[in-house]
Amino acid sequence: MARRRKKKLNWFRLFSLLVLLAVTFVVAAGAGAVIYSLKDLPAFDPQKLTGDSSTLIYDGQGKLITEIGSQYRVPVKLGEVPLEVQNAFLAVEDSRFYDHRGIDFRGVLRALRNNFTKRGIYEGGSTITQQLARNCFLTQERSWKRKIQEAVLALAIERHYTKQEILEAYLNHVYFGTGAYGIQAAARIYFNKEVSQLTLKEGALLAGLVQAPSAYAPFENPAAARQRCDQVLDAMVRHGFLEANRAQALKEKPLELHPGATGSGVTGTYFVDYVTEQLVERYGADRVFREGLRVYTTMDPQIQAVAEKVFNQPQNFPASVADKQGVVQPQGAVVILDPQTGSILALVGGRGQPMVRQGFNRAVHARRQPGSAFKPLIAYAPAIEFLGHSPATVYDDIPVRFGSYEPRNHDGRYRGLVTLRTALALSINSVAVQLLNKVGVDQAVAFVARLGIKLDPARAQLGIALGGLDEGVTPLQMAQAYAALANQGQLAPATAILRVETRTGAVLEERRVQPLQVMKPTTAYLVTDMLRSAVEKGTGQNARLGSRPVAGKTGTTDEGKDVWFCGYTPELVGVVWIGYDQPRPMKSEFGGGKPALIWRQIMAEALKSSPAKNFARPPGIVSATVDGKSGLLPGPLTPPEDLVTDLFAEGTVPTQADDTRVLVDVCAISGLLATEHCPEKVTKVLIKRPYQVPPFVEDYRLRVPTASCNLHQQPSPPPSPPSSLDQGQERSTDHAGRKDRRSPLRLSPSPSLGMAEPAPRRN
Repeated sequence: MARRRKKKLNWFRLFSLLVLLAVTFVVAAGAGAVIYSLKDLPAFDPQKLTGDSSTLIYDGQGKLITEIGSQYRVPVKLGEVPLEVQNAFLAVEDSRFYDHRGIDFRGVLRALRNNFTKRGIYEGGSTITQQLARNCFLTQERSWKRKIQEAVLALAIERHYTKQEILEAYLNHVYFGTGAYGIQAAARIYFNKEVSQLTLKEGALLAGLVQAPSAYAPFENPAAARQRCDQVLDAMVRHGFLEANRAQALKEKPLELHPGATGSGVTGTYFVDYVTEQLVERYGADRVFREGLRVYTTMDPQIQAVAEKVFNQPQNFPASVADKQGVVQPQGAVVILDPQTGSILALVGGRGQPMVRQGFNRAVHARRQPGSAFKPLIAYAPAIEFLGHSPATVYDDIPVRFGSYEPRNHDGRYRGLVTLRTALALSINSVAVQLLNKVGVDQAVAFVARLGIKLDPARAQLGIALGGLDEGVTPLQMAQAYAALANQGQLAPATAILRVETRTGAVLEERRVQPLQVMKPTTAYLVTDMLRSAVEKGTGQNARLGSRPVAGKTGTTDEGKDVWFCGYTPELVGVVWIGYDQPRPMKSEFGGGKPALIWRQIMAEALKSSPAKNFARPPGIVSATVDGKSGLLPGPLTPPEDLVTDLFAEGTVPTQADDTRVLVDVCAISGLLATEHCPEKVTKVLIKRPYQVPPFVEDYRLRVPTASCNLHQQPSPPPSPPSSLDQGQERSTDHAGRKDRRSPLRLSPSPSLGMAEPAPRRN
């Protein structure tokens, strides 16, 4: 049987089969990879292309203060980016950007060859569109899966947007290092300028950062940054975007960096924190930190800078102390606002910069005891508003008790009968408590509620007259309340925000000043005039500004744990507080000391270009002269030195003449009421009150004695005949020159006490 011939191997067919199998395998593997990659492909959301944007905060002059956001990004239109700067990015990142449809297959093949040679993924061949897809939808992970997803998303982007829109979105998203997202943020950080002002060399440096921001960081590695900048210029020449001779000239030109502020260490950090807090309350954190709002504030940059400068001077504060936790320094806060509009012009919530953004801001978060700074609001203004009192109304500065409560004057002195003007100027505690008692706690609490200070009526006691509050008040609350006194009784709510817009310009809110009349204009003016006396010759003398009218009140709590000065001019209101975060005594500190000095430093600088002017006097204010010991019209026995001319609201001038002064015969030896047995009597003009005061009250000897003389109980021997030397001489006389007529005791009818109660004072 014949053997079969062996068939010859067809190498061509074998090779073709192997190629077919390989291609099939590659296609199947590729299809599988694509299917696998598409399983968790992020949904294409055009909103993500806009990205997170920083909210921009501007001062009262329309200048940018800072940006806040999850990323420091300030979107700009493509037209704001110089054309040659755009070309620098195209040259180094995607020279065929305007020719491809999202994927540049030439670039992909080049990347595949380089990655195969280096045995790894070192080059992606990504177009600008692909980079945008990665930045907006994906992570920075290096994998084939991410590259496939990137390509698919790039094709979707190209279908939805024009090339100009894609390039604009890319320039607004790409990261440039040092926390800068987008070309506008980078221009500000590296050159402190707007993107429209960038030169070509500056643009080339920024374009070079995209590949590796940390490796080419200009501040940390300037040599590498310059070398990379030159590479970008060479790429521009290679792709026809730039002439070689100009590129060479640019390389020889030095690169000048001008670091710009990005929100850290800028003026107004505490102010910005307060604004941010308000924005988050109204719009939510996500919108504030991601949607790029435009916020126009009330901040006066000059006054803010002055306030921060003064607060950074250690000599303006008590010395730091050491304890178990280390060295602790006294803290402070200041608020300056415009009383007519309520605009907060400056706000400092502590010494130095805050430890963290949106941390503890003492100007708005610290609720502290206001001490005597609360007296004008809770006692004096309500007494004038509701009781018809005036600065010349007289109260008795004597020890008083209300149940178990016995307020004491801080210096232990009791001056007796004083006008309200004197009592407020000297910060007499007893009078403030008497006033509140007569006004009524409930009515006074309702009054300060109009000023923005809410107290619990169920827990309020007479001690609130001296600033003894359950929760305390913030410096901002005190500034707003005092602003109503400076603005003729009209309260314009304190605000730091004038207008809020979206990044497209839609107005979300715009403030319109609508002051509310919270007290009579005459009440505000009379309290203001009394507070001028407190500055001119009372406890607030350290706040004087020369001839410029200043009204203000000091506040000092027990042991000096909180010290305040709340003052104002016709133009500005300012409140200064000093104390430790954890209250502790500050020996020898009081409101008229360092707080008043800080207030004066800030106000003197803030008002240096403003001419001095007087507080506007409203209609209904009249002047009258009264007896300074009774507050009534002068009577026949009122001595000239007790005549007081002061201001009154129309209709409150007393109509009754003084009848508290009476002629009284007293024993010339004991000073008590004379009896028939006293050998020598003196007729005096004294003040009759229906109650007894202790001898340490300073005007004790001006009052009618409450006891009769007990030194002379037996009749005195008849006087011897006068000698010739005694002829023609008068008997002893009183201070008014009246002869001792040995007349019986004469007392005028005593008026009702008709007053309130006491409170401490500060000098």
